[in-house]
Amino acid sequence: MIWRAAFTIACLLIGAPVFVAGAPSPRPPQSEARLLARIQEERNPVKKSKEEARLARLKLRQAIHTYGQGDVEQGAQLVSAYLGRIKDAWQTISNSGRNAARDSRGFKELDIELREDVRLLEDLKRRVSYSDRDPIEKAEKEVEQARAEVLKALFPAARPQGAAKPFVGRD
Repeated sequence: MIWRAAFTIACLLIGAPVFVAGAPSPRPPQSEARLLARIQEERNPVKKSKEEARLARLKLRQAIHTYGQGDVEQGAQLVSAYLGRIKDAWQTISNSGRNAARDSRGFKELDIELREDVRLLEDLKRRVSYSDRDPIEKAEKEVEQARAEVLKALFPAARPQGAAKPFVGRD
């Protein structure tokens, strides 16, 4: 009985580090230069748009970090760079000539990215002083506008918000 317990403990002590060493490691964060190179090489508009959205998210995370360090000017520049990358991602997917309502690949992913980015911008806006919020608020509005365009492409027959429902009455 004691040998069985000792053997089990020994197996656990030896097996656990081996198991952890063999576990897949998380993907390393992609560098800006690597993402730029992949964007330049990519010919598929869906994949290119995804890479541009990843680069935009990288810029947004850099902006959040920079604002956290207290560098408002650099943070505003990074927010502007983020916004440019988001516009590039939208232009790439919208100029692809694909019908988003029939084949939504790329459009749905961009919508999800934009929705998450709006949340990140709202959180950042709360952490930044009122006088320094202008670039963040501008970016938030433009991202929401881009998301509205993506949704319009995905659902072209949808009525605009606030439009009256058609009256369907009985005769």
